[in-house]
Amino acid sequence: MEKHDLLHEFPELQDKIHELKVSDPHFRKLFDEYHELEHQIHRIHMNIEVATDTAMKELKTKLLFLKDQMYALLQN
Repeated sequence: MEKHDLLHEFPELQDKIHELKVSDPHFRKLFDEYHELEHQIHRIHMNIEVATDTAMKELKTKLLFLKDQMYALLQN
């Protein structure tokens, strides 16, 4: 399965991601939630965990929503 962590998604923003993780509590919360969701989706794809198609769709939708929020913060 392809990795979707933020450093793979936005390698050109690595320094900015690090900066916001340490200086912005809201970004850090979003980052941590994104990381946990990405990890959970990975476990489902690897058949370590089981999820219905509906649950998987909800997880992926939430992941994209978090990524969009963080990207907006990274652009400011």
